[in-house]
Amino acid sequence: MALKRKKVRWSRVLMVLLIIGIFMVGLNTIFQYIEGTYKALNQPFKKAEAESFHGEKDTRKEINVLLLGSDSRGETNARTDTIMVAHYNPESNNVKLISLMRDMYVAIPGHGQQKLNAAYSLGGTELLRQTIKTNFGLDIHHYAIVDFKGFEKAVDLLIPDGIEVDIPYEMSDGIGMTLEKGTQKLHGEELLGYVRFRQDRLSDFGRVQRQQEVISKLKEEAVSLNSVTKLPEMLDVLQTHIDTNIDSPTLLAIGKDVLTNQGGEIQTIRIPEDGSFENTRQDKIGEVLEVDFDQNKDALEEFLKSDLN
Repeated sequence: MALKRKKVRWSRVLMVLLIIGIFMVGLNTIFQYIEGTYKALNQPFKKAEAESFHGEKDTRKEINVLLLGSDSRGETNARTDTIMVAHYNPESNNVKLISLMRDMYVAIPGHGQQKLNAAYSLGGTELLRQTIKTNFGLDIHHYAIVDFKGFEKAVDLLIPDGIEVDIPYEMSDGIGMTLEKGTQKLHGEELLGYVRFRQDRLSDFGRVQRQQEVISKLKEEAVSLNSVTKLPEMLDVLQTHIDTNIDSPTLLAIGKDVLTNQGGEIQTIRIPEDGSFENTRQDKIGEVLEVDFDQNKDALEEFLKSDLN
């Protein structure tokens, strides 16, 4: 009887390993096909600002990507609606997300003290990169500017059933729709309204919290074979709605690691962290966040430490 139980146990283990093997071979085949197709067609992503962007040399031990969300790309004096830095470690496959509050009062090279999001309107991605480096000591290797229509299409393509969120109260002002209080599933356009809602009771801090929540949930929901098979369509969406200087092979490699869940959950941090800033008012600028830069540099270093060793 003991021998029989042992055989049954091993047969189940072998069956599980076989299924996993077939799954992984399928994933590798899909990614090889996608990568080969894009290399053959030689289709780069848009690089509208790539020539003027002088990011630090990619160390391959870490990749920091400046993520900007905007519905006004290409306009003169446009400001970014969202400023984040995605940190990716190719060795550990860890993904970390840094949200930078746009109202931080910072030194913008050549322009004096301004709000952080003014840097982009004054000098594009390169000046914003310089500003982040100057104030927080964080090296940026690449940038990606995503318009909001692309966000909607990507959500509906990868997760057609929507993302479940718990809406704390009715949201309507400035988003062109009304989102009722309660737990519900939101699709692309509605989800965009949820992350963009500005009249939050926690001010812009609540909006940043919602942005991090949605990105983490999108990653969790997108990790499936069904999502992986949609990568060719996803790359077409990205080509239409993204400006970036990330080359296609690098983007595919990161996407493969994320979608096959090799890196686990996305870790997040908000800068400035609690207890490291004051709300003040500056003439001609308005309400700003005065930041303790030393404290926030230390917080960033601690947050990224595990991936820098």
